[in-house]
Amino acid sequence: MEKPILDMCCGSRMFHFDRTNPDVLFGDIRTEEHTLCDGRKLEIAPDMHINFTELPFADNSFSVVVFDPPHLKALGKNSWMAKKYGVLNETWQEDIAAGFKEAFRVLKPEGVLIFKWNEIQIKTSEILKLTEVKPLVGHISGKRSNTHWICFMKPDARQPASTERSQISPNQVLSVTR
Repeated sequence: MEKPILDMCCGSRMFHFDRTNPDVLFGDIRTEEHTLCDGRKLEIAPDMHINFTELPFADNSFSVVVFDPPHLKALGKNSWMAKKYGVLNETWQEDIAAGFKEAFRVLKPEGVLIFKWNEIQIKTSEILKLTEVKPLVGHISGKRSNTHWICFMKPDARQPASTERSQISPNQVLSVTR
C-alpha cells in the first residue's frame, strides 16, 4: 500500500505526534546522529533519502505533503542549530521555489500542503513570493511569533484557477456574509 502523506524534509520528525506513523513517508537528504550541547540525542533517520527540489515520485501521488525546509542561511556548519534544522544554500530562493513546485506536483488535485517557516533570518512574505499558489490559512506561533504554519490546497486542474478568490478584500467578505 502506498503512503498517503509525504514529509519531504522530515529532519528529526520533531513536530509529528507519531514519529513512526505508518501513513507518512519520511524523507530527507540527510541521515545523521548527534549529541547536542545539552546532552540530548538528535537523530535524522528518514525512510528514504530524497532531495525536496527533485522528488522521485509520480505526479499526483500524495493526499498531504509536509514541507518544513531549512530556514537559516547564516549558521556555523557545526552549530547545534545547523545540525538540528539544516542550513540553506546560497541558491536558497531557487531551492525553495523548486520545493514548492515539487510539492504541488506530487500532491493529488485538492491535496493539502502543510508548510512551516521560521522567519528569524528571512521573512515569510519573501518565501511566499516563491510560489504562485495562494495560502488558505496560516498561524503564527513561537515565543517571538517567528514561526509560521501555512496550509495550501493544490488547485484542481479540471477547474479554472481561482485567482479572483484570493484577491477578495476583507470588506468584500463582510458584505457577502451579512
